[in-house]
Amino acid sequence: MRAQLRLADQTHVIDDDTRLNEVFSALSDPIRRAILGRLDGRDLLVSEIAAPFAISLQAISRHIQVLVRAGLVNQERTGRISRCRLDAGPIFDAAVWLNRYSKYWQEQFNLLAVALEDIERRRMSKPPLVRRPAPRRPSRRGAGPRKKDP
Repeated sequence: MRAQLRLADQTHVIDDDTRLNEVFSALSDPIRRAILGRLDGRDLLVSEIAAPFAISLQAISRHIQVLVRAGLVNQERTGRISRCRLDAGPIFDAAVWLNRYSKYWQEQFNLLAVALEDIERRRMSKPPLVRRPAPRRPSRRGAGPRKKDP
């Protein structure tokens, strides 16, 4: 399957593997994840997105372009005004890809559960440990001072 990506009046055709690589690469950065969080459910101007970050507007714009290339953000420009909107579709595609490995993890959790049950069964089948008190030494109280050997 092929997807089209529209950037600055240019159309690029990329395959699903390339798109998935771009999505994971975009999501690997904490600032870009925070940008996506800010865009959740609303359209924002680039300046509104940049407000809580302690980096330049230019750096935020570069992060947004990475998100646009990955298909995670739609950006509309009107003159110098740039409005951004979250597109969660590629995140869904990444989740579908990750879900293919859930069978592996479920098997690992099942093996862990069996091992823990086995440990518990062994622990319950052993007779309880009975602690015997340590042998008491004779008390030296009232015995007086010790004599030194010559």
